[in-house]
Amino acid sequence: MTTPTNHIDLGTVLRQTLAANLYSNLVTRPTGRAVRTQIELLLKDADRTLTVIDFSHVQMIDFSCADEVIAKLMLTPPAGRETYFVVRGMTDDHWHAIEQVLEHHGLAIIVERGDGVDLLGVLDEGETRAWEALKRRGRASSRQVAADMGAAEPDARDALERMWRRRLIARHDEHFMPVSALS
Repeated sequence: MTTPTNHIDLGTVLRQTLAANLYSNLVTRPTGRAVRTQIELLLKDADRTLTVIDFSHVQMIDFSCADEVIAKLMLTPPAGRETYFVVRGMTDDHWHAIEQVLEHHGLAIIVERGDGVDLLGVLDEGETRAWEALKRRGRASSRQVAADMGAAEPDARDALERMWRRRLIARHDEHFMPVSALS
């Protein structure tokens, strides 16, 4: 199952949106809104997409911009579409603002790092354990995840379904997988 992957360099989107060649800071709510609107335009045609949001060329992001870009993309995905997001190139400085936004809205997001992907943000214990089991397996049924968790299958399925509804993992037939497996 191959899913189209979009790579969105936030630095490029920022410069194109604001027509500023040297500007690499995502600050203010209007800036965040303009960048998010541009991202939404890039995503409008696909039924199922994996979108990598790349912070590599962004020096800083403040809370209001993180709220406009990250939270609103996660909270209001394009209607009728399966849109998954992975964040790449995030530094500790970016993480500070993004973490506040995730906690404020009860969200989590997939972050790509040199050693793979991590799920960061607000998760309950069942989601965390299911994520770890799924990450080890790559693709698994709820029965397999339950066995790895040492949990009842309905509990594992419930955690997986919650994560799927939050677009933190993907589903194909009876199997679940980290969104990074879609590419």
